[in-house]
Amino acid sequence: MTTFVLAFYEIDRAYGGPEEGGWWYDTGQLVRVWRTLKSEEKAYVVARRANRLLEHLQRHRRDVGSVVYNNGRHMVTVCENVAPKSYPETRPRYE
Repeated sequence: MTTFVLAFYEIDRAYGGPEEGGWWYDTGQLVRVWRTLKSEEKAYVVARRANRLLEHLQRHRRDVGSVVYNNGRHMVTVCENVAPKSYPETRPRYE
């Protein structure tokens, strides 16, 4: 039986490489597992609501894309069965 895990991640951006003038990708580190639900639809409804609240609470923090971003922004994600310690699980490659 599949369960859907809602987890808080601290988000950031990481430098991918020098190709095409340099590229970046989104990353996240697991902060805590929040809830588990049996319904995928319900899990996404709860995650959207939580992320709207987080956006409101973090409105004075710098955007992740800002050069002077210094961590502190969070988001809730939905995962199947287990929340990974970080995402992406493998570093993306430029193609």
